[in-house]
Amino acid sequence: MPLTEKDRKRRRRQRRQKKVKLLKKELAEATDTKTKKKLIEKIRRYQPWWEGPEE
Repeated sequence: MPLTEKDRKRRRRQRRQKKVKLLKKELAEATDTKTKKKLIEKIRRYQPWWEGPEE
């Protein structure tokens, strides 16, 4: 049985939330400035309103 539109949207939303959570965890563990900037850019793609760490 195929997924309904509501289920597809829910699944996509949950996947994005999971991905952002993992990216934020990586950011907290990162020590290299270059890596941090790259992770911040990735997070901003999913959450443009996100207030990142002070640089």
